[in-house]
Amino acid sequence: MYAVIRTGGKQYRVAPGDVVKIESVVSQENGDQAKTIEFSDVLAVSAEAGTVAKPATAKVTAEVLGEGRGDKILVFHLKRKKQYKKLQGHRQNFTEVRIKAIEADGVTYTAAS
Repeated sequence: MYAVIRTGGKQYRVAPGDVVKIESVVSQENGDQAKTIEFSDVLAVSAEAGTVAKPATAKVTAEVLGEGRGDKILVFHLKRKKQYKKLQGHRQNFTEVRIKAIEADGVTYTAAS
């Protein structure tokens, strides 16, 4: 069982129990419980092997494990014969989440503990 979700301009294939690093998102805190995120932009769901369908209503819930920054990416610009060089670094922020449940058309799939 898996679903394809869209968040942060990217698409991710997720299954219950997966840990995924996604673009930084703001999460709501539910009192005592861990922070949870709900993804409502579900592109496709596969309930059994070999079938993929677009559900009428679907959502994916996940809990936030942490936030961080990715590895540094170096961007180097060079204009030859002009003595122009520029080096720039970039680290992208991410949020690490664990997928708790996938709900599609009234059926809920959770991770087998």
